[in-house]
Amino acid sequence: MMVTKEELIAVLGQFNPWWRGEGIAGLPKWRRAAFREVYRWVSAPPAARALLISGARQVGKTTLMLQAIEVLLDAGVPAANILYATFDHPALKLAGVDALLEAWREREPRAEGPEFMFLDEAQFIRDWGAWIKHQVDFHRGRRIVFTGSAVPLMEAGQESGVGRWHTIRLTTLSFYEYIQIKKLEQALPPLPTVRSLRELFAWSPADFYRTGEVGAAYTGHFHEYLVRGGFPQTATLQNIVQIQRLLREDIIDKVLKHDMTALFGVRRVLDLEHTFLYLCLHDGGLLDMTDLCANLQVKRPTAQHFIELLESTHIIYRLPPYGYGKEVLRGRFKVYLADAAIAPAVMLKGKAILEDPSALGVATETAVFKHLFTRYYAQNVRFSYWRGKKDHEVDLVAEVGGEVVPFEVKYRQQHTGLRDLKGVMEFLKNSRVARGYIVTKAADDFGLVNDLPRETGGGDGRRPLILRVPAPLLCYWMGAAESSNDTN
Repeated sequence: MMVTKEELIAVLGQFNPWWRGEGIAGLPKWRRAAFREVYRWVSAPPAARALLISGARQVGKTTLMLQAIEVLLDAGVPAANILYATFDHPALKLAGVDALLEAWREREPRAEGPEFMFLDEAQFIRDWGAWIKHQVDFHRGRRIVFTGSAVPLMEAGQESGVGRWHTIRLTTLSFYEYIQIKKLEQALPPLPTVRSLRELFAWSPADFYRTGEVGAAYTGHFHEYLVRGGFPQTATLQNIVQIQRLLREDIIDKVLKHDMTALFGVRRVLDLEHTFLYLCLHDGGLLDMTDLCANLQVKRPTAQHFIELLESTHIIYRLPPYGYGKEVLRGRFKVYLADAAIAPAVMLKGKAILEDPSALGVATETAVFKHLFTRYYAQNVRFSYWRGKKDHEVDLVAEVGGEVVPFEVKYRQQHTGLRDLKGVMEFLKNSRVARGYIVTKAADDFGLVNDLPRETGGGDGRRPLILRVPAPLLCYWMGAAESSNDTN
């Protein structure tokens, strides 16, 4: 079956209304934090590379591209030199990218200046890696932005793609972005600007007290954020049942049942869905492959393959145990979902997690990890978890810029005391690390832990520093720092 050029031109005309002098309907004025970097690579690329925007479904990749197109048009770029196409469309997928380019140029002759090509869901382009490489190497007048929802496709093309594209990893909305998109900032008292958590170690007790009082107003919105999730399409909806139904349909129907079969040829979709549901029930926990295989009655290689696919489509993250060597390679992974709202949505739990302290703690830990990952992934951060003696543990260990920083989430009503810090203190002592963070719940459970024993460690004989910081404030500041494009 062939798609005629006339059919291609008709489809492209629908996707590119600016060719007819029309604007882009329904485009939000609010922009994700990543927009600044996207537009920098579109308007004045730092290197001769294409740009890949990678992320899960419904996190805003298409909107970012269309917003970049709108700014290009406002800047005077000829409409004929801008192409948008999504390879989710069956006609474009069937025709192929070269036929699409021919139809583009038959419909819109090239004007003076560079060409801008925005290609959505490029994983459906046949031999996409080789095609992008050829375009970058031999068509220097073209600036290419493409999106993808699957890491294996990036990895499969890494050898040919080295130096050919720059990747921006787009996660779900940060808590700061959620506040902005919900237009809540005018109703909330302003928080002080914090570009790095390290700044908090220089605060006075009065600074912590004043900010804690202000931060109390953010806690309820943070809990709503955990339930509604960081997906732009659901953030502004009011009905929780509708929100969770949409998230469930996007993940179960579109990712597990559509993408996995179309991209990876998965046939045992029901087993894959059961594997994912198992992970939803164990979000933020250690992955017990023996238990998973026994419960789901699948073989270990099959379960391992399913988990790798779920990670590849940005639905889950896997963290190895802290350290290096054979013991780490044999260790169990810790699994986080891509967003705290996914598990409640998939299991259709409504707001039940807000009444379950354990579930609320898990959701908070997932959100904290997502915010730290988003803030620092571009700096080649390595995330892991740590377990010591007597089951002492540290939820997250970040290795970035030559520094090791532990984070332990204690999201519960009671204030954090020394008895709650055994895992972090043991880690500081064994790893000779100078500082760590305890992520708390109460807005007034905020400040330095002053009574740590000197023998805890710190690397240079000095008493280490542990800071208690409420999760809503940490997530807000991490998102705000990302939005400010501060990389310190």
